[in-house]
Amino acid sequence: MTEAFDPKRRAVLHAAAATAAALGTSHAANAQAEKAAMSILPAFESQTALKPLAFDPAKLNGLSERLIRSHWENNYGGSVKALGVVKKHLAEALANKDTPPFIYNELKREHLLRTGSVVFHEYYFDNLGGDGKAGASERKIIADAFGSFDTWETEFRRIGAGLGGGSGWVVLGYNIHTHQLENYWLADHAHGPAATLPLLVMDMYEHAYQMDYGAAAARYIDAFFKNIQWDAVAARIDAASKTRV
Repeated sequence: MTEAFDPKRRAVLHAAAATAAALGTSHAANAQAEKAAMSILPAFESQTALKPLAFDPAKLNGLSERLIRSHWENNYGGSVKALGVVKKHLAEALANKDTPPFIYNELKREHLLRTGSVVFHEYYFDNLGGDGKAGASERKIIADAFGSFDTWETEFRRIGAGLGGGSGWVVLGYNIHTHQLENYWLADHAHGPAATLPLLVMDMYEHAYQMDYGAAAARYIDAFFKNIQWDAVAARIDAASKTRV
């Protein structure tokens, strides 16, 4: 038997459909607004411009302009761009209540790696462009921590040599928790030492030297030391000495 048509029921169904559509539109609008708001929060902002080199890459001693420009534009620049993309996806994923935690954590892992790459590259390039001659003040501060300046340099170079052919960073840092100057071995961009301010940073990823020296990492380390901008290191030491926790 065919059910009789009921105008009242039809009106109720139409009203329910309209209400559902309105709620859906409102929910979508709220979600879009939440995403837009999240994308401009300070924690999700990212730099878009590369930090300019503070020196003329054509005038370094033993490090070619071609190497430096490629390193700055492609490796550092690539990380700046990638970090911006990752932070955008993080903002969107956080605003979406259906994002699985394991997916979000994969983004956070990439966030950690890309942040480390950007920060360490900026420290690295900023401590290049000098004549490699440490001032008396820097030599004394380092010697006080290591027994002699030569002892510090020997360890710093040895860590770099151990990373040759692979990847990582060597960092002279000031630990604001232990109040010590120490050299650190970093396996990758995510291995920043705890509570430590970088004072001198050397990139030991192969892209930092392969174009000029192939697999001869020791020759690159020699060239790095000839180009250290010790004024930049001195400024970092001064800033670190004024840091309180």
